[in-house]
Amino acid sequence: MRRIILVLAVFGLTLSLPASAALRLEVRALDGSGNNVRHPDWGKGGTEYLRVADTKYADGKGSKQGGLSARWISNRTFNDEGQNLFSENNVSQFGWVWGQFMDHVFGLRDDREFAEDHAPLKFSKKGNDVAKGQDPLEGFQNDLGAIDFFRTVAAPGTGNSRFNKREQINTVPSFIDAFNVYGGTNTRLEWLRAGPDDGNLANNSASLLLPDGYLPLTTDASRKGVPAPVMALMGPLAAPHGVDRAVVAGDVRANENIALTAMHTLFAREHNRIVDRLGRFSFLSNEDKFQIARGVVGAEMQWITYNEFLPSLGVRLPSYRGYNPNVNPGLSNEFATVGYRAHSMIHGEFEPNVPVGFYSAATLAHLKSEGVQIEDEGDGTITLVIPLSAAFGMPSMLREVGEGTLLKNLANDRQYKNDEQIDNSLRTVLFQVPKADTPDPSVCGSPVINPACFAGVADLGAIDLERARDHGIPLYNDLREAYGLPRVQRFSELTGESTSQFPSDRLINSRDPINDPNILDFVKLFDAEGNVVPLDSPDRNEDATVGIRRTTLAARLRAIYGDVDNVDAFVGMVSEPHDQGAELGDLQRAIWREQFARLRDGDRFFYASSQAQSVLSDIRQAFGIDFRQSLENLIEANTNVRVQDDVFHAAG
Repeated sequence: MRRIILVLAVFGLTLSLPASAALRLEVRALDGSGNNVRHPDWGKGGTEYLRVADTKYADGKGSKQGGLSARWISNRTFNDEGQNLFSENNVSQFGWVWGQFMDHVFGLRDDREFAEDHAPLKFSKKGNDVAKGQDPLEGFQNDLGAIDFFRTVAAPGTGNSRFNKREQINTVPSFIDAFNVYGGTNTRLEWLRAGPDDGNLANNSASLLLPDGYLPLTTDASRKGVPAPVMALMGPLAAPHGVDRAVVAGDVRANENIALTAMHTLFAREHNRIVDRLGRFSFLSNEDKFQIARGVVGAEMQWITYNEFLPSLGVRLPSYRGYNPNVNPGLSNEFATVGYRAHSMIHGEFEPNVPVGFYSAATLAHLKSEGVQIEDEGDGTITLVIPLSAAFGMPSMLREVGEGTLLKNLANDRQYKNDEQIDNSLRTVLFQVPKADTPDPSVCGSPVINPACFAGVADLGAIDLERARDHGIPLYNDLREAYGLPRVQRFSELTGESTSQFPSDRLINSRDPINDPNILDFVKLFDAEGNVVPLDSPDRNEDATVGIRRTTLAARLRAIYGDVDNVDAFVGMVSEPHDQGAELGDLQRAIWREQFARLRDGDRFFYASSQAQSVLSDIRQAFGIDFRQSLENLIEANTNVRVQDDVFHAAG
């Protein structure tokens, strides 16, 4: 037993055994510091993003790049016109959900808002008179007049010269270490752990605070008098007293949508499940149990990421050769600002299917009032159609729907295709709430967003494009070159289409085609097997994986940018075709490969490193706890809901 205790040092335990002295051993810091002994700040929270490519600022030191209006570009490239296109490789909604969950483990820019950094995005009112500044392709009304945008705060001391260009801070550790479960400070962690919150972690329970199996609210009764950690508020939570309805987790963004909240809940339950299994080992203290569980949960996240998530998207990494102390695991600015922004994958709705009578009439009525449609399938089941716009900032909806029920739906349904098209839940009404006088919120968000329900516009695609300009990311071709890819010479080469010319079509204004709404019309749809999906078919939003529009994307990009060397990095990346079996184009895949290899190779605690392998093996032998769990295993162990073996590929 003593040998086992000694090698558990990697998780920072202080274990007390009968007839033996307590052993104070190394700990994995909450803020990520000290992972690399020679470079203790590598991967630490609060440090600058790394750079793969040279910066591109308008003044050479920090001014945001200019260019055409991001919303104007979005209306011509990202607008899906309400037509769903699904993953060509049958990747389930767990593709994007896990991706977002991991994003909230290793990345968070400094998003404090200061007046000097306010740079709202231009919004042109809908209308047909371009000369008056109207946009014929705009379908929404924005009573706010612009799309709110704040530049990322400059890292201290940067941006004052061409030799000291503006940089940005990653505020969280860049390791896959379950940060989003435990947080990065002792203060947040103590609030999250069951037991007294008195500034002394030593007297806490080994378990996380999880009343009724769900994340605690900011107003949790057991924390009376102790302020809850700060949580980001959006949608309904941003209303007066909305904070009282927010849940608390390790990462501030846990309330963004109910799928993300469900993942936080799942891993908090997993932590407590491991603690319960350790309960029969009486020689372990609460702190011992907590740290063993924390270490195993982090290893489980790594295992799922590298053995399920990345392969499901067609991302293959070089063979692992062990921990390399010369590799900096920090997040690159290019990855955080462009490459990992895969918002096109996000499905516009959740559709859990349950037997009739599963929910009470009162619950169904309340869900409908929150914007959920209830569909009777006629086979003894009902389907809840939950628009993503209704699921923003609504953690209470997870309790109503049920943890296991929602997770099963994520495994059953395909995610959207990772292309240039972004659902209007994100592209237009991100975190917006229906107008107060909306008579029936259930008609606002599915299957097509109803513009009449919303007063404001927030376009995540436009923000993605503008964020790259804000961070000084080079243009598309220059970024390709920085990642060792050849420059693209033609727009048709960029998109993989046959032409970059507008067609001779009587429905398109030949004198000004880029401002003609008809250029976005879908003229053909195909399913994953290449079969035609009729445009008037009720299945057009269930089966299509390929959509042919009246104009090629290449033609629209050519009209927008003129020269392929002028294309914004984000726009070019999402416009690339995919190789067989992959969900990402060449540039995005290259960015992911570079980053996920460094996250693995530069982490001394990565599950496959010799140090971690020894520890995890001994945990398995001593306590019967194995970190090598598929996401399916964890769902079934913590919800008692049965799902297919590979939840990253849709069952339904």
